Amino acid sequence: MEWDWEFVRQIMPTLIAGVKITILATILGSALAAVVGLAIALARRSANKTLARAVGFAAEFIRGTPLLVQLYFIFYVLPDIGILLPPLVAGTIGLGLHYGTYAAEVYRAGIDNVPSGQWEAAKACNLTAQQTWTRIILPQAIPPMMPALANYFIAMFKETPLLSAITVLELMNQAKSVANSYYRYIEPMTLVGAFFLVISLASVLLLRWLERRYGRIER
Repeated sequence: MEWDWEFVRQIMPTLIAGVKITILATILGSALAAVVGLAIALARRSANKTLARAVGFAAEFIRGTPLLVQLYFIFYVLPDIGILLPPLVAGTIGLGLHYGTYAAEVYRAGIDNVPSGQWEAAKACNLTAQQTWTRIILPQAIPPMMPALANYFIAMFKETPLLSAITVLELMNQAKSVANSYYRYIEPMTLVGAFFLVISLASVLLLRWLERRYGRIER
């Protein structure tokens, strides 16, 4: 089968629409993962042992099961108990919860890396727990985490084709729809690979900048 540039021109708007959904799902999923990861990390450090253990068990369970299974559960099982979510919302929640458990470990490592003297100084200054976290600990812990978090978010972007399983019209789903409609696969699938390659390379450049900017923090 020969490459058909006219066919490429014809399907490009559809694929670009899929790229937009893919990027949107990645951005929203990354934002949710960042929040969920921080919440898990803080909950696991809670003085309430029951809460810490329950959150820890939930995080390990989510991290230990495939993302595809979680997406199916959110989109196909939850409606049986009255929770019906649009495909993109379900996909975003699935990505955010799954990668939030990985982000939690990054947060944990960053928090543990803060010198113990900082905690002692905060206590000596009679700071509240909220002031200690927001003014002392997190401002020092988060910057070195940025490269690791960005790495997970790049991995999330590469996982977005799984969203096609729950009918999200992201890039891969659009490409499969076009290919099945015209019985031509070489152009749409090649373009999918090209789009992912270009965006991944741009993301890697961003990651390298984050590593140079935040990888080494003087204390």
